[in-house]
Amino acid sequence: MSRYVMALDQGTTSSRAILFDQAGSLVAIDQHEFTQYFPEPGWVEHDPMEIWDSQLRAARGVLAKAGARGSDLVAIGITNQRETALIWDRASGDPVYRAIVWQSRQTASICDQLRSRGLEAEVRARTGLLIDAYFSGTKIRFILDSIDAGQKRAEAGELAFGTVDTWLLYKLTRGRVHATEYSNASRTLIYNIHQRDWDDLLLEALRVPRAMLPQVRDSSGVFGLADPEWFGAEIPIAGIAGDQQAALFGQGCLAPGQTKNTYGTGCFLLMNTGSEARVSNNGLITTIGWGIDGRFAYALEGSIFVAGAAVQWLRDGLGLLANAAESEAAARSVDDTGGVYLVPAFVGLGAPYWDDRARGTLVGLTLGTTREHVIRATLEGIAYQTRDVVECLQADSGLPLETLRVDGGASQNDFLMQFQADILGVPVQRPAVLEVTAMGAAALAGIAVGFWQDASEIEASDAGGRRFEPSLSADRRASLYAGWKRAVERSRDWVQEDSVREEGDA
Repeated sequence: MSRYVMALDQGTTSSRAILFDQAGSLVAIDQHEFTQYFPEPGWVEHDPMEIWDSQLRAARGVLAKAGARGSDLVAIGITNQRETALIWDRASGDPVYRAIVWQSRQTASICDQLRSRGLEAEVRARTGLLIDAYFSGTKIRFILDSIDAGQKRAEAGELAFGTVDTWLLYKLTRGRVHATEYSNASRTLIYNIHQRDWDDLLLEALRVPRAMLPQVRDSSGVFGLADPEWFGAEIPIAGIAGDQQAALFGQGCLAPGQTKNTYGTGCFLLMNTGSEARVSNNGLITTIGWGIDGRFAYALEGSIFVAGAAVQWLRDGLGLLANAAESEAAARSVDDTGGVYLVPAFVGLGAPYWDDRARGTLVGLTLGTTREHVIRATLEGIAYQTRDVVECLQADSGLPLETLRVDGGASQNDFLMQFQADILGVPVQRPAVLEVTAMGAAALAGIAVGFWQDASEIEASDAGGRRFEPSLSADRRASLYAGWKRAVERSRDWVQEDSVREEGDA
């Protein structure tokens, strides 16, 4: 009998594969990093074939580590970096351009054009999103404008668009399936989350032909079969969700008001709002969490562009750390930051500011500032950004935050988690197994094929996890946060308009 569900977790810097057994336990994991391309200031790109190759190696590698074969898999689930846009030739299956990554600001000028046409309100009403280079739609336009006869080929149906989930599904099925699901579609800027269809007005605004778009299906259900060439057996690909929605599902945030934060390259807070698509008045976005059998869970989301990537910058850019784990001890070695704040707006600011022109800012430096102060300020900056979003979630939903559920690589940092609880004034709950994103994808796939009956069987368990209780006084919390808000103002609108346009047009 088949024994495992495989989750393919395709992220911004690496591709991973994880096996889960029927008890929901992690059996094995394999991971491969791939190249990041920065062709211009503010631009971030990936090689689509390297994404595929690294993901396939991880999938084969995890089977080898577990001593398993393809026939031991009951299903495959996919979770992926969202908003990253790919276009490929239908006939050959070859990409026509590098993947433009969610972090990339290279379509800022296209966003400016959409705003100048007065489309902000329509985009918000139809998609739940803001006009921003973060989302996929403007990336489609950029790629079509960057290749020979791009628009003509797209209109003729010769080109296919997809987010990373669609690309992996296409490759796994050897081109037989061109599809996505509701959570990923809701991040494209061209999908109407209320009508749950590609939106004609927005397709026209960006001149994106329907002929190049994938079919949108349930998040849990059989999309197609992985070709036996890859793993020696045909395996149902039965669950897909964007990484943050998968984490929401995997954390067991199945009821309205339940909230999680994933600390990865960026930081992503999602609050389940149930069947209601709530509109934010505070700079958050409305998104589809998942759709299963005609039932939809919506969420409010705050996206922070740079979180763990700031620690990586300390290591790789400044050489202040040999590895990310060193940051915890360094931060604890000083009583505070000495008044230093780091605003990690290296690619602009996401929620709730949405400022393309903001840039990273280090303020409050004195001759007494040390390496340790800067490291601590970087970790605290991640927690401050989270509080910014939490305050907006509470205001928009009218629901108090009772506990913040956390996951992702940086959530392993005990200093950061304690400071997070301190600056929020609410407990932070970290599960024993942090792979909740992969668990969410595996759950969606396993439920679809009857391996599990429902999500209650595989919810992320608090057993063996850790709960961080706030210990900071209210006055101290307010004082520190007020300093953060001042620092953010120093970072905003830093890049002049001409510079932004050059970044987008180069």
